[in-house]
Amino acid sequence: MASKENAGKEKEISDDALDKELLAGLDAEELEYKKDAEISSTQPFLNLRILNAFKLDAYSILELQPGVTESDIKIQFRKKSLLIHPDKTKNPQAPDAFDRLKKAQSELSDEKTRMRLDEAFADARMLLIRERKWTVDNEELKSPEFMVDWREKTKDVLIDNELRRRKQIKAQLAEEGREQRKQEAELDARKRKRESEQAWEDTRDQRINSWRNFQKGAGEKKKKKQKPLG
Repeated sequence: MASKENAGKEKEISDDALDKELLAGLDAEELEYKKDAEISSTQPFLNLRILNAFKLDAYSILELQPGVTESDIKIQFRKKSLLIHPDKTKNPQAPDAFDRLKKAQSELSDEKTRMRLDEAFADARMLLIRERKWTVDNEELKSPEFMVDWREKTKDVLIDNELRRRKQIKAQLAEEGREQRKQEAELDARKRKRESEQAWEDTRDQRINSWRNFQKGAGEKKKKKQKPLG
């Protein structure tokens, strides 16, 4: 009887161990899935994940909303980085995703960069309010649908801002190029002038000698032309 009880207990222990092993395996698979999903996914409910997130929107990359605190940013970065760090997952895209995550955290930690991003969100929100002829206290502004539209509108604003920035850089480079060419032309003109002056100075003795020889030759001709008196 005792042996049967012991056998039953051993079977229960064995079953429990097997269940734990299976659960551990499932947990590991689920964790890997979450890591992969965090890195890159085209599924609609994961469309804010790192490699699919809009590059100009650091909030989307970190999956945060505008207005969060510096502490919230640090905590979220820590949480995401632990999940997708290249040392923590075998996903080949992990290094790229982690680099983008670090860049997003850096941008949100920079006061000026974050201010420009917050301004873009504020501009997008105001544009939507004007387009829909709402007031700033409209309840629809709190709806999930508006939040999605707000993100999309912010993309448009960020793209416009980026295009404007690139045009300004291009114009600045063009202006700098013109200024550089102007300076190079002035330097070249001064160089030619110095070379000309140096060449004139180098031939000074030659010119003097030539003039003296000329004067000497002219004097001898005059003597030959003079006739004796008588």
